Amino acid sequence: MRAWAVGAPGPIDGGPLVAVERPVPAPGHGQVRVRVRACGVCRTDLHLAEGDLAPRRPGVVPGHEVVGRVDETGPGCRVLAEGDRVGIPWLASTCGTCRFCRGGAENLCTDPRFTGWDVDGGYAEWAVVDEAFAYRLPDGLDDVDVAPLLCAGIIGYRALRRAELPPGGRLGIYGFGGSAHLTAQVALAAGATVHVMTRSAEARALALGLGAASVQGADDPPPEPLDAAILFAPVGTLVPPALEALDRGGTLAVAGIHLSDIPVLDYQRHLFEERTLRSVTANTRADGVEFLELAARIGIEVSAVPYAFDRADRALADLAHDDVTGAAVLVLDDTD
Repeated sequence: MRAWAVGAPGPIDGGPLVAVERPVPAPGHGQVRVRVRACGVCRTDLHLAEGDLAPRRPGVVPGHEVVGRVDETGPGCRVLAEGDRVGIPWLASTCGTCRFCRGGAENLCTDPRFTGWDVDGGYAEWAVVDEAFAYRLPDGLDDVDVAPLLCAGIIGYRALRRAELPPGGRLGIYGFGGSAHLTAQVALAAGATVHVMTRSAEARALALGLGAASVQGADDPPPEPLDAAILFAPVGTLVPPALEALDRGGTLAVAGIHLSDIPVLDYQRHLFEERTLRSVTANTRADGVEFLELAARIGIEVSAVPYAFDRADRALADLAHDDVTGAAVLVLDDTD
């Protein structure tokens, strides 16, 4: 089968993502094999290709926003069947026995595995997944539109919860790409006032079109104090201005798995008056179920930019250079 793998991690313009031929995988016990129809291009894939995240094994296939249909089931499968339409997310498996798993916080599992990092992901014609970690998808959602929901949407949803935005509150969003434009819609649907800080003129236009109250530059102050903020851009220098923009008792949630170095914080300016800085670590399966149901209910609009499968390297390069407004999605056509 055709696939894309991380060769020698490095700057994206140097070609760390390489086209390869791999055997079609066979599902193991409790797994299903999925014929991939679409796969979202996440910034985490870029961090993996460029080496900000060290690959867990050589030649790993990225991609963890995977949409397709089950075409083979492994022994022991009891939930999914051939023909089922499913999504494969970032969280590939957890140990199920550590204190975090037992306490309902499987996103903090001490021995997790992740799609496209530990196990091969969706930049391929086929992928396998433990059926317990796949999401069954309704046929009414388009492949291209639903793909970004499987990570960008779910992680953004968890970040919004971690930011503890009060009802009708004022939310600041720093960076406005695939995850942020979905999260903004969830917040707006709940009655929040949303202010967007981003360097991209196209992203600012998208934010206004979705209903943001204001848009400004990446490190500009919003027009009013914020009750909560989410940092989507992987830029540590944005942490101080985002904290400073918070009102008393506000929370800043950092949504990315990778963040460049944070400058020294000034306690009085950035943290005093009970401002809080917190991270977001993966998501639980329950987060995914809740978000996908919510997305369907509010009619979330996905700004997706389709790329042919053979242009996966171009999609990552465009993401690196901020040439994608919304979410890039790899598409395998019906003849593949």
